[in-house]
Amino acid sequence: MPQFLVNGYLPDDFDPSQMDESVGQAIHALNKEMIAAGVRKFACGLGAAKSLRTKADGEILITDGPYLEAKEHVGGFWILECADMDEAMAWVRKGATATQGQVEIREIFFVPAPE
Repeated sequence: MPQFLVNGYLPDDFDPSQMDESVGQAIHALNKEMIAAGVRKFACGLGAAKSLRTKADGEILITDGPYLEAKEHVGGFWILECADMDEAMAWVRKGATATQGQVEIREIFFVPAPE
């Protein structure tokens, strides 16, 4: 059965201590619904980002923040296992409503390593 990565985005100035309690409750309720339906394989929120970049001399440069410069960052994600993209999109609509934010969905492709 196909699996899907659902990313939730937050503004760069997001402060979790300022999040409305009802949003957290809605996210927890949706997680329980996903678990009961058997579609949620994994879910989590994410902390601050560190970026690692290889320099021309082979050294690794570590910086604070995401690799790409943007006004938003991935704040958390779900991995869902659904029959197809249509079923996954139904869950993603609920995710956008629960988080009161922006979400993105992508199918996860598995390519087995050669023997």
